[in-house]
Amino acid sequence: MRRRKADNTENGSSSSTAEYYRVRDTQQGYTRDQFKSNRISRVPWRAICLAITLFVLGSLLLLVGSLMMTGHIQTLFPQDRMWPMLVLGSLLFIPGSYHTWLAYMAWRRWPGYSFEDIPDFD
Repeated sequence: MRRRKADNTENGSSSSTAEYYRVRDTQQGYTRDQFKSNRISRVPWRAICLAITLFVLGSLLLLVGSLMMTGHIQTLFPQDRMWPMLVLGSLLFIPGSYHTWLAYMAWRRWPGYSFEDIPDFD
């Protein structure tokens, strides 16, 4: 690819200093350069902390609910406490594990994962 300078030909002056590259033509009409981002992705620390908290709390609730279901933890009314713990644990565990996995893979710089995939609270 050759680098060229753009010039302003309307006024006859060349005051613009913008540089452009000639893009190679591909069969589909797309190039890799179209999808490259020059932005440095910011790490959403608050969202990652929330995801880890949801993951840990969901795991604990699922563990306690499972132990109540199998009878390892004795309660006076096991059905009244077991089902809410299992349901609430599932509701916390599923998004927490998903976003924790996204953060881990983005931290490892695995292709296809970035911190931009994690929703932020801004």
